[in-house]
Amino acid sequence: MDNFLLTVMAYDRFVAICHPLRYALIMSPQLCGLLVLMSWVIIFCVSLIHILLMMPLIFSASTEIPHFFCELDQLLKVARSDILINNISLYVAAFLIVVLPVSGIIFSYSQIISSLLRMSSTASRYKAFSTCGSHLCVVLLFYGTGLGVNLSSARTHSSHESSVASVMYTVVTPMLNPFIYSLRNKDVKGALGRLLSRAASGPSWTSDLRTKGMLQSLKQMM
Repeated sequence: MDNFLLTVMAYDRFVAICHPLRYALIMSPQLCGLLVLMSWVIIFCVSLIHILLMMPLIFSASTEIPHFFCELDQLLKVARSDILINNISLYVAAFLIVVLPVSGIIFSYSQIISSLLRMSSTASRYKAFSTCGSHLCVVLLFYGTGLGVNLSSARTHSSHESSVASVMYTVVTPMLNPFIYSLRNKDVKGALGRLLSRAASGPSWTSDLRTKGMLQSLKQMM
C-alpha cells in the first residue's frame, strides 16, 4: 500500500510542476479518490490470492517463526508442502507492487527534473522543487532503508536482520512520515526551533529546578 500511495503522490507532484495550470482539473477529488480506491483493491486482491494459496499448505504443529509477525516468506520457509506456485505468485506480486510503482516514481521525477532544467529562474526552480522535497525524503527513506537492510539480511541469512528490515519499513518509516511532511509548516518549524533551543539550555533550567526543590525541602524540615 505504501508503494502505491508513494506512486500516486509522485504523480501528484508531477502534475503540479509539469502542468501547473491544469493541476486543479487533472487532480480532481474524484481522481484522487479513484487512485486510492484502486490501490486498496489491488492490495486486497493480492493479499487474498496469497491467503488462498496458503490454505492447502501443511505446517508442523510445533513450528515457530523467528519473527515478530507472520511474514509471507517466513511462512513459506517452514512449510512442509510444495511451495512452487506460492513462490511464483510471490515474484509476480513483487513485480506488481514494487517494480511497477518504483518505475512510476522514477518516471515522474525524471519529468520533474526535465521541467526544472527548462526553467530560467533559480528561484522558480527552488520553489518548484520544494513542493516535492518532503515526498522525495520519504521515498528515499522508505526504499533506502528497506533495500539496504533487506540486502544485508539476504547476505547474512539471519532472522534477526530480517526482523530489523521489517521493522524499518513497516514501523519506523510510517512513524516518521507525519514529521517529514509537516516540516514545511511554519508552526511546526517554530515549535521544533523552540524545542531545540530549550533542549540546548536544559542544564540551566534543570539546575534551577533542583535548587528550588532543595529550598522547599529545607523549608519543610525547618
